[in-house]
Amino acid sequence: MNYKNVLLAACFTVAGYAQAQKQAPVIVKASQLVSEVQPTMWGVFFEDINLGADGGIYAELIKNRSFEFSKPMMGWQVTQDFFDEGALQVINRLDKNTANPRFLRITKKAADSKLAITNEGFRGMGIKKGLRYDFSFMYRQTAAGIGLSLELLNNEGKTIGTATVSATAVGDGWQKAAVSFQSTDSASKGRLRVNITGSGSMDVDMISMFPSDTWKGRPGGLRADMVQKLADMKPGFIRFPGGCIVEGFDLSQRYQWKNTIGPIEERQLIINRWNFEFPHRSTPDYFQTFGLGFFEYFQLCDDIGATALPILNCGMACQFNTAELVPLDQLDPYIQDALDLIEFANGDVNTVWGKKRAEMGHAAPFHLKMMGVGNENWGPQYLERLQLFTKAIKAKYPDFKIIASSGTDPEGKRFDFLNTELRKMNADVIDEHYYRSPSWFLSNAGRYDNYPRDGAKIFGGEYAGHSDKVVDGKKQNNWQAALAEAAFMTGLERNAAVVHMASYAPLFAHSEGWQWTPDLIWVNNLQSYGTPSYYVQQLYSLNKGTHVVPALLNGEAIKGQDSLYASAVVDKNAKEIIIKLVNASVRPVLKDIVIEAAKLDKNAELTVLGSEELWTVNTFSSPEAVSPKTSQITVSAGNKLSFTAAPYSFSVIKLKMK
Repeated sequence: MNYKNVLLAACFTVAGYAQAQKQAPVIVKASQLVSEVQPTMWGVFFEDINLGADGGIYAELIKNRSFEFSKPMMGWQVTQDFFDEGALQVINRLDKNTANPRFLRITKKAADSKLAITNEGFRGMGIKKGLRYDFSFMYRQTAAGIGLSLELLNNEGKTIGTATVSATAVGDGWQKAAVSFQSTDSASKGRLRVNITGSGSMDVDMISMFPSDTWKGRPGGLRADMVQKLADMKPGFIRFPGGCIVEGFDLSQRYQWKNTIGPIEERQLIINRWNFEFPHRSTPDYFQTFGLGFFEYFQLCDDIGATALPILNCGMACQFNTAELVPLDQLDPYIQDALDLIEFANGDVNTVWGKKRAEMGHAAPFHLKMMGVGNENWGPQYLERLQLFTKAIKAKYPDFKIIASSGTDPEGKRFDFLNTELRKMNADVIDEHYYRSPSWFLSNAGRYDNYPRDGAKIFGGEYAGHSDKVVDGKKQNNWQAALAEAAFMTGLERNAAVVHMASYAPLFAHSEGWQWTPDLIWVNNLQSYGTPSYYVQQLYSLNKGTHVVPALLNGEAIKGQDSLYASAVVDKNAKEIIIKLVNASVRPVLKDIVIEAAKLDKNAELTVLGSEELWTVNTFSSPEAVSPKTSQITVSAGNKLSFTAAPYSFSVIKLKMK
């Protein structure tokens, strides 16, 4: 380790260097059950940021499939061998179809002329050799004459798949045509060329292409490798759909869940606020098609065994942007949306919204138990709107839990005001957000030690260590940030009596389409990998336990002594004791760990996540540079482990109880 790293490490650690020698032992009191750990303790937060939905987990490969972007032909390139400005016309039928007003009218005069439109996808299309691709589109024509010939193109424009679509129906109504075909090669930045054959006139809309290897093989479904990354975490909940997109730049751009269910072609596209939020990362082709809508969010939760946590707009747009408000006497439609959502999720098939859910293919209820009202909203204007939501929801569903916002920061006048007032209101759960430096997370490992045990519970709804690398000033998903998060999470776990949920944010980022860093999982068109922070989250979630037990050093909770941070849980179902221990020091720390009041098997499991270099990151070429390594260790007489915590390491020790 060079001199620079030693200096950085000195800044990083809170309690200074640990000596590689035995000092006072760590005592784990296995029979002293402090509090239950909620099944929802560790979850994930999803927002359509960084091309997280369109261009990400929603597997649609065609960008601007219904010509509804601000520039209707964005993403499409037109090729023709003659000059005919009337060959392609975008028609707007707003008076007849407000959800999907535009379509493309194709007029081809000569059968032997060339006319084609090529879609570029979302930063290209990820195409896999030998995989089936399912193409479809909607059309309308008064007479047959035009056909479509498809070509999948690789990075160099070479054809790697072909198909011909039959579209022969005529009449005033819209029809759907589809064809499936295979790719003969792979491409990271493929495209789809649609050649217009024959002659005549045809209206087309909803031009779509999906890979066949979606999650669970669902047509028009989700990208399987990204969902698998979530399933591998076994999250207790999924918070959706955001985040700032819930609020919108103004109320016209807010997220409205009712516009995201039903037939895909009837879901009304809106601009994504991350399209323009950061001028330095402007993304003019970023819109929300809502192919991933509320039904799909609930279905995803169902698939991976996570509790659904939807967040709804409370009648307030983003206060950093327009701070637009709905007057209190006009708030009823917003409140009704919340009540209707509960019915959509839980109502039987005889209710209005339960019937809509059943018609989408899920007759059984989703068993929704909670929702958030507002995201990062603040001020008395938020509180008075929250009170109206709470009164209406609790009157109809007394046991339903409501998550309340504590604003944007974990301290300061804004936080203090909201925290005080929300507790006076007997809020169920208070959502706290913290995007802070690694040193903040280390110094706040005891944040919840003195929080009141009765009253409102805590949801760490959005957090991430923002680590700046000195040489380039970029926030990175490096090991320094992840290690600090692991240390902070020992404090969340130790205080599970207060903290009932926590989730890192944001979740996904496309390597060529991101607006915000750091993020938990990075993807390109063909690959995905978990960051060091991902593996920290996964290790906590997979080793959740059922009850907190004390882990003490010199009779005190371990939150920086000897640069160590620790927590312990018992899993009564698996009959295990699970110890989580972070060494935030540049040097190894040797400790005896003594387990009191338990009969243990001799063999135990040790999983270590770490790197000697704080700036280590995972990449597409080295996705497991920082990843868990598991081995076996032995418990000696007296239920004692002589354990050496490696420098800059997060260790999980799992002991079997007899």
